[in-house]
Amino acid sequence: MSDPRSVELFARAGAVIPGGVNSPVRAFRAVGGSPVFISRAEGCWLYGADGARYTDYIGSWGPMILGHAHPAVVHAITEAAARGTSYGAPTEGEVVLAEKITALFPSIEMLRCTSSGTEATMAAIRVARGYTGRATIVKFEGCYHGHADFLLVKAGSGAATFGVPDSAGVPEGIAKTTLTAPFNDVPALEALFAKHGDDIAAVIVEPVVGNMGCVPPAPGFLEAMIALCNKHGAVSIFDEVMTGCRLSAGGYQGIHGLNPHMTCLGKIVGGGLPLAVYGGQRAIMEKVAPLGPVYQAGTLSGNPIAVAAALATLARLDDALYTHLETIGLQLEVGLRAALEANGIEGCVQRVGSMITLFFTKGPVTNWGQASASNTGRFAIFHRELLARSEYWPPSQYEAAFLSAAHTSEIVARTVVHAGEALRAVAAS
Repeated sequence: MSDPRSVELFARAGAVIPGGVNSPVRAFRAVGGSPVFISRAEGCWLYGADGARYTDYIGSWGPMILGHAHPAVVHAITEAAARGTSYGAPTEGEVVLAEKITALFPSIEMLRCTSSGTEATMAAIRVARGYTGRATIVKFEGCYHGHADFLLVKAGSGAATFGVPDSAGVPEGIAKTTLTAPFNDVPALEALFAKHGDDIAAVIVEPVVGNMGCVPPAPGFLEAMIALCNKHGAVSIFDEVMTGCRLSAGGYQGIHGLNPHMTCLGKIVGGGLPLAVYGGQRAIMEKVAPLGPVYQAGTLSGNPIAVAAALATLARLDDALYTHLETIGLQLEVGLRAALEANGIEGCVQRVGSMITLFFTKGPVTNWGQASASNTGRFAIFHRELLARSEYWPPSQYEAAFLSAAHTSEIVARTVVHAGEALRAVAAS
């Protein structure tokens, strides 16, 4: 399905923007074709540059839990903008937001606003290093925590090796401060601590991974991670930029009563505007300037428009919303599984709340090694066929899809029908 106006815009963009996009996955390189340029959005709908309407299962990569252009959020943004867009000074709204978040997340006693999830994770790790006086961090293969140098690291030659750069421009010396281990592998993490425990400042994790597709933690995995950090004096960091306020108002940790030392939030917590948060135990956060020696700053951090959007969104995260998301999430999961089976296609559907992925590989998928075995050629056909039926699915096998309050059972039922048709095309290929 080609939108002539989008094709034209993509060609123009290629002359002035690397790859024609401002974030790589938007370029559709993994699925082929030209990306759809969006002109507006409302509820669960996106409208392409030529006016065509699509059912949105990306939700701006997670933030739009209420749907696009929710009237209360738009009203809050408009009112805030009329009072000025940025002051470079503290506001009452920032205090109210911090109080709201610390009430939702008991593990967060103090917090600091930033403008993006990348800034939040970068700052959290700097604070953890400043607090512990150590340099080494641990991340898990397949987890994405933003594009800071020390987080763009892949595994070395074994489970207990120092990382190597996963991007040009990342110095090898910086990558060597990062250790990697497979997600859901407690023995591998224990081995890292046994060998490097005195040097490890922090372990960072997506409690439910969304950046290799939706991959939940194995029972006891996150608890073991926190316990190992406690034992060795390291800082446990939950990157809930994606899961925070999506799986529950208090994130994944709120559902399971987990207490990491630090947490990073973004996306939903910013109401769809550039705002993110890092925070944690008071003793750790008191290391942040001006109280302590760890420096972090930002001109637009906690700007009044983003704070207004955040507060308007957080005020509407109630039990009824999460019940609705679970209901339609289950409906989509059951429908996709039935469509796979009906077409005899090897695959699995994994879902946690309103996050979902259809993997074109035998499941379950528990780590990056299994996720990367997916048949990406089949996924590309699936994506193109869905797009041709006006279903806007993430253009990568390794990205979770998202549902919103604006999706209805009827809309999901139509998507399931279209997915079945798309999978028939996959089976015939």
